[in-house]
Amino acid sequence: MTTLHPLPSQPLAAKTAVPRLREYSTPRELVTYAAIGVLFGVVLVKSEVVSWYRIQEMFRFQSFHMYGLLGSAMTTAFISLRVLRAFKVRAMTGEQIVVPDKMLGRGYRYWIGGMIFGAGWALTGACPGPLFALIGSGAGVFVVTLVAALAGTWCYGSLRPRLVH
Repeated sequence: MTTLHPLPSQPLAAKTAVPRLREYSTPRELVTYAAIGVLFGVVLVKSEVVSWYRIQEMFRFQSFHMYGLLGSAMTTAFISLRVLRAFKVRAMTGEQIVVPDKMLGRGYRYWIGGMIFGAGWALTGACPGPLFALIGSGAGVFVVTLVAALAGTWCYGSLRPRLVH
């Protein structure tokens, strides 16, 4: 049975209510998520996004393959965000999906973070997204990279309150 609760922007007595999302997934949903994840991993492997050689070619400016793939992904994201804004799409909770504008400032956090990310990507030959696909395809050495990525994420999360944003 679905529990109803009022939208956050409205008083409790409001008649407009939306279904409350569950805090867990059913086994059927988990199987669906796993199947989509496996399919995504296959796409990453077949498109050679997880290929160390393709990544090295990109960083050495020897091939357009990765730049074309990243460019098409950014174009798809750009168009998708425009569609979300134009049609005022709502989430399952009833709230409008809004992507806030970035506050660039001087941009230090973007270029410093980008350089750290790029250095890690160039050194390991993998960005965080395809790590699971690499491990699943039999490249077990990437477990070390995954552990390092998780450790870095944990460190950032624990230091974030003390960092300048």
